[in-house]
Amino acid sequence: MLELIKSGKQSRPRRTVIYGVHGIGKSTWASRWPKPIFIPTEDGVGDLDVDSFPLAKTLEDAWKPVMWLGGEGTGHSYKTVVLDSADWLEWLIFDSIEKKHGKAVQDIGYQAGYAEAADKFRSFLKSLDCCRNQGMHCVITAHCDSVKHEPPDGESYNRYAPKLHKRIASVLQEWADEVLFACYESFTSKSDEGFNRKRTVAVGEGKRFIWTTERPSHNAKNRLGLPEQMSFDFAEYAPYLGVID
Repeated sequence: MLELIKSGKQSRPRRTVIYGVHGIGKSTWASRWPKPIFIPTEDGVGDLDVDSFPLAKTLEDAWKPVMWLGGEGTGHSYKTVVLDSADWLEWLIFDSIEKKHGKAVQDIGYQAGYAEAADKFRSFLKSLDCCRNQGMHCVITAHCDSVKHEPPDGESYNRYAPKLHKRIASVLQEWADEVLFACYESFTSKSDEGFNRKRTVAVGEGKRFIWTTERPSHNAKNRLGLPEQMSFDFAEYAPYLGVID
């Protein structure tokens, strides 16, 4: 048994989720990872100079490339598999369940439809783990949404999180090594409109950042010892992976 014990940090390919507002550049950021191959579930990869499989229109379309990369695929030199995006994969899963049951996911009693969807999503992530076992980084993009957070020790409030059903979001959060929130830097400014009325507006210069740790305003985590906030630039992120782009 002593021969099986490992000491110190073990370097392994990353399982990374990057989520943020629409159009901030999540797919472009993912394209900077080492030798990426995209599995697109939404139509947007065509604007990037990357290798990709055809747009997945069914769950099977998205799953086959993962199975090939993580198992029977040989002779390729790809080092990163990018699923773009998680929320559109969720819709493909919902569609497969609805065709199976002949009714909408939300109409399958006692939340059983969403439980089945979470199980399928978990199985998909296990397939991505096979890619990781072959030495590939796994990167998943997702859009963001403002969701209600209800801590057990305080009042509820809204925060940013991946745009997924809560059961699926929980599965993704547990699987990932890093969950990163990309957003624009913004400030609030108040102006006096007279008659004792003030107007609050958001202002910013378009600077983009990644938040890497959990805060009341957003969902995030990392296991790389990243700074709490980083520039949304893979060149700054790469050294933490031991990657030189």
